[in-house]
This record gives sequence, structure tokens and C-alpha cells, in this order.
Amino acid sequence: MAVAAPPGSLTEPSALALAAAIRAGETSASEVVDAHIEVLRRAQARSRPLALERFAEAREEAAAADEEIAGAASAEELPPLVGIPCTIKESIAVRGMPNCSGLASRRDYRCTETAPSAQRLLDAGAILLGVTNTSELTLWIESSNRVYGRTSNIYDPTRTAGGSSGGEGVAVASGGSPIGLGTDFGGSIRLPAFFNGVFGHKPSPGMVPNTGMFPTATGEANRLLGTGPLVRRAEDLMPVLKIVAGPDGVDPAVTSVVLGDPDTISVDGLEVVLFEATSRIPARRELRDARDRAAGELEAAGARVRREPMKDMRRALELYLAAAAAWSETGARDILDQAGAEFSWRRALSRKSPHTAALLLLLAVERPAGRMVRRTRRALAAAVALAREVAARIGDGVLLHPPFPRVAPRHGATVGRPWVIANAAVFNLIGLPVTQVPLGLGQRGLPLGVQVVAGRGRDHQTIAVALELERRLGGWVPPSW
Repeated sequence: MAVAAPPGSLTEPSALALAAAIRAGETSASEVVDAHIEVLRRAQARSRPLALERFAEAREEAAAADEEIAGAASAEELPPLVGIPCTIKESIAVRGMPNCSGLASRRDYRCTETAPSAQRLLDAGAILLGVTNTSELTLWIESSNRVYGRTSNIYDPTRTAGGSSGGEGVAVASGGSPIGLGTDFGGSIRLPAFFNGVFGHKPSPGMVPNTGMFPTATGEANRLLGTGPLVRRAEDLMPVLKIVAGPDGVDPAVTSVVLGDPDTISVDGLEVVLFEATSRIPARRELRDARDRAAGELEAAGARVRREPMKDMRRALELYLAAAAAWSETGARDILDQAGAEFSWRRALSRKSPHTAALLLLLAVERPAGRMVRRTRRALAAAVALAREVAARIGDGVLLHPPFPRVAPRHGATVGRPWVIANAAVFNLIGLPVTQVPLGLGQRGLPLGVQVVAGRGRDHQTIAVALELERRLGGWVPPSW
């Protein structure tokens, strides 16, 4: 039986640590890339995180990086991530790579340009090993489609890897990639990060451009979508976020922001809030205990922990779905038509259907927004009120909140159950930054975790808490497989 790489290997340190080792001559970009390719090959055989690999090209780029490093007059003139492997979600455009998000009619499409967020990562010296699998059209939390197949959890292949950035979650959690880039419309970074036991960050709205995605979030719905990193070590979160953040001249929602420094945040005296009674389907005891354990560790570091009932969050999913429908200029059926899918229910329901059950269920329940205008207006007003209330209760502190009702479920167990995304989607709705933090493994050997939430623009604060929890509780646990 194959096992995870031993401690101290090249596939366990942070990207920052690997970059320092490469610059110091303790290892080379080629050695680092080769080590990650070997792990990704094994991960692909077990869990299928990759939509398409580019290992040969990555090895050539690593050799070129080693030449660049050898010829540099000083380390300061080198890109910050020179020689560091990465993976990128397939729904984010990368020149020469596919960009179909599991849609069969678009399987042969190849990008002619690279999305700004991805280009910034590559310009920083990162070497792309491949693009990773998603749910069909990125519209559900299980990464399965008719083009690339199904991605499985790296800890237990009978369970979901999450979605829609499920391939990223597995690539990073396997040790096959120190950093990945994903997108989050209703938990699509955080749930794969949670199910696979790594760190993921959904940034504050307007921080990272969403340009170059397929499908794209249209109209006001763009404010629900966040592009951000998945990493195996918390110290990489802020450096990667700083690299990909900032205006691109295309996405009108993105403005210039000065990202804070996690090192300026002290846990001593920090207000930590735990909301109770937030859902009609409460998190299982194992996850509640994990959240409480995290709160206890922060309290031991000097934080002030308080619990508050927050029953208004029980409407979160209803309000999120209303906002997503009202703000989107195109629905799933429109996206299919624009992509030339030639959709028909007869074919869709046949044995050779090109579509997944998750997408078909979504298509079946789509309704013209105009039929419920008055109800939608009330829901949007309620969403604004909820956002204000949550922000007021968090204040300058942080909220610890379960990401999902249970640990990674078995394949197919979430399809047709939209309520399971409420714990994650609520923070897309109200526009707050969230860092998903791994908290070790539970009774079944599956990852536990918690969301750390702060006020808008205080991304450095959630990341600071993630760093503290990693120091105290260990963070990512490399899988044995």
C-alpha cells in the first residue's frame, strides 16, 4: 500500500518554505516539481483531481526556473514563487488549457487567453501542473461531470471531494500541489477545503477579479463570487491572496485595496463569537465539538469567547437563492444555449445523458424571476438586514461557524438537498471574508474544520486566526493512502 510522503519531504512544506529552500540552493525547482508530479499521479489514480495535466511542460518550466535562479544576481530580483508548483481550477481560463467546467458540448474548447487571477499567479513564478475538476457548470458541491468523471475524497474514495473546486481540494490535500486557485459562489472553495482537510479562503467582495471564468457570474450576481486560494499551510494564504488581488480593468466590482498584515492581529483580547440555533439542520456533534475546541484554544491564547443565538440565519438559504436568481442575468439554461449544448429533456433523461443529475434538478426548478417579484424584493431586503446584523454582532472580532452539517458525505448524498450549503452560502450572500481551517481528523478518519469569518476587508484577521489554530491544532494532516 502506498503511503503519504514522509515528514520533511518536498510535498509537505508550505510554498513559502519551498521557495526559500530553492533560493538557498537546498533543493531545485526541478526536484520540487518532480516530487509533486509523482504525488499527483498517485492522487489521480485514486481520486481523479485533474481535468488535464501538463507535467512535461511543467518540467521544462522548472528547468528554465533553475537556470533563472542560477543566473540571478540576487534573490530579490526573482519572482516570489519561482519554481513553486500550483494547480488551477478548470473553470478559470489558462491559455492552451480546457475551460468547459464539465460541459460535454464544450469539451474540445481551448483557451486563447489566461484569466488575470491565474496570470498573476504564473507571473509570480508558479509552475502549473494541471487544471482541476469541477462540478458541471460549477453549479453544485460535488465535482462530477460527463467530461472528466468524478473526483473522490482523498481520505475516502467512497465520499465526495466537494465542489465546485473539488479537484483543487484533492490536489492540495494529497500533497500534490502546495497552492491552488479556486472560485466560491456558495461554498465552492470552502467545502472542498473542509472535506479534504486543507485551508481555503473566500476573499472579501471586490478584492480579486472574476474575469476569465466559464461560466461567468453575470450582473449583480458577480458580488456573490469570490476567487481565492486553497493551500496546505496557512502561511501561504495571504501571500497568494496579495498576488492575485487588485483591479484588472475589466471586472468593475474590483477596487484597489490595501490588504492587512496577519502579523498585526493579536489573538489576546480578540472577540470570538459562536452563533447558536442558526439552522433547522444543526451540525453533527463531532463538528460542534471541533468548533468548540478551536474556540477553547483561542480562549487559551487570550481571546474572549461568547455565544449568541442567531435564529435569523435559519432563512439564509432562502435569501441566498432569491439573491442569486434576482441578480443573475443568465440562468443555467441560458448558459447551455450560449455554449451550444442543444439541450433537450428527452436526451437529458436518456441513459446517455450528457448532463449530471445535479444540473438536471437545477434546470427543473428554474423559474422566471418576474413571477415572484414582490417576494424577491422582500427577500433581498431581509438579506440586507441579515448582513447588517451579522456584521454588527461580529464587530471587530471573528465568528467561528461550522462549514457543513457533517463530515464529507458519500457520493450523491447531497444531490437534491440544497439546504446543506446554507452554512457556507450565507457568507457569500452577506459579503464577508471567510477562511476555512482544518481541525484534524474525526472518528471516521475524515477531516474536521471550521469557518473563520470577519468584517468586510478584514481578510488578514481571519487568516491570522487560521495561523493561530494551525500552530495549536496542527492544521493539514497528510493522508495515508
